[in-house]
Amino acid sequence: MNATRRTLLNALGLAAWLPLGARAGDTGKPRVEVWKSPTCGCCKDWVAHLEDNGFVVKTVDTGNHDMRARLGMPVKYGSCHTALADGYVLEGHVPASEVRRLLKERPQALGLAVPAMPIGSPGMDGPEYKGRKDPYDVLLVQRDGAASVYRSYR
Repeated sequence: MNATRRTLLNALGLAAWLPLGARAGDTGKPRVEVWKSPTCGCCKDWVAHLEDNGFVVKTVDTGNHDMRARLGMPVKYGSCHTALADGYVLEGHVPASEVRRLLKERPQALGLAVPAMPIGSPGMDGPEYKGRKDPYDVLLVQRDGAASVYRSYR
């Protein structure tokens, strides 16, 4: 983790989410903290998707909008939950595979976003959608708010 990301986490009071290797007793699994509504089913399904893909997830059932603003994710990329993974902001239904890629490649960026709540994305893919899959993009969001397509799902 670079010094800027470590400073950001410390400033936000999130130093507990520094890289796993820095603390004794760690599982070696990547950690994600999620801020969401306590009643949102798709958020719970996204958390289950991350856990099924080897992430350790801590949820906070309040503060999604406040944390999105605090972490610097522009509202235009907003969704129903905001998360933090090793100093990167995750907004919305980002697939676990893209979170892993982000943590491996470590680009200079704020994080990833899947704006809105596209049907077929992780957490929005339950039986109630009857197999429907809408196209969507995972965006790589820069600190200045600019974004580029990190991966398209079609």
